[in-house]
Amino acid sequence: MASEYHRGDMDIQEQVSTFKLFMGLTKWGSLALSALLVLLVLWFCTPAGFFSGFVAAVVMTALGVLVLREKAPAH
Repeated sequence: MASEYHRGDMDIQEQVSTFKLFMGLTKWGSLALSALLVLLVLWFCTPAGFFSGFVAAVVMTALGVLVLREKAPAH
């Protein structure tokens, strides 16, 4: 049985797609949670108020999307 196994012959497409999905959800979920946290902290814990917190969350989300988006492969 062990002699029938050949390293590198197995199709791993499902594992690769699962890994990419997990990493994408982790990346974008972390950005969403951090923007929400900035909004709530500035709204409730400082005298800045809702509008300042909302602006900071939108700016953070925009910068996060620019930084975290998929890059085109450099050839």
